Amino acid sequence: LKYAGEATRLIIGDDNLIREFTTLHIGTSGGSGLTKVGNKNLFMAYSHVAHDCVVGNNCVLANSAALAGHVEVGDHAILGGLSAVHQFTRIGKHAFIAAGSVVVMDVPPYCTAQGDRAELAGLNTVGLTRHGYSEEQLRRIKESYQLLFRSKLGLTEAVARIKIELGIHPEIEALLDFVSSSKRGLTR
Repeated sequence: LKYAGEATRLIIGDDNLIREFTTLHIGTSGGSGLTKVGNKNLFMAYSHVAHDCVVGNNCVLANSAALAGHVEVGDHAILGGLSAVHQFTRIGKHAFIAAGSVVVMDVPPYCTAQGDRAELAGLNTVGLTRHGYSEEQLRRIKESYQLLFRSKLGLTEAVARIKIELGIHPEIEALLDFVSSSKRGLTR
């Protein structure tokens, strides 16, 4: 409905597998003007990527998974069949969205989310292990998750405690950067 012939683009990276009836839309002048898909993604049948989305690398959108406009999906994220992501929402790297979920707020890296108006259901430890995260990295991610989402601490206090107690490591920095830059709010 927004597109009126403007010079906008869709860039698709290398080695993507795009199955039958998948739709990938170009950007709009009201957005970034660009929809960008990284490398080595799998878009299963009837999956949908709307205008102005950014999809990272090595992601899976299972059958009929749908991204509304302006959605960002981090590397190695998996969206189960019939899941839907609301516009302007972000899915963090290594996140796992269960089949049939409706995501309306940002899902942090490493987390699993499920349900209508998705809620966090834990960590994607299987995916992290498969991608070579060490036991020490997993321990830090688990402790960070507990402080951020399972303690009674406020977000600012939880972030401060993580920095003090766990230090700054790449996996923790990625999580804290994502959490602190959320505009839609976080799935809890």
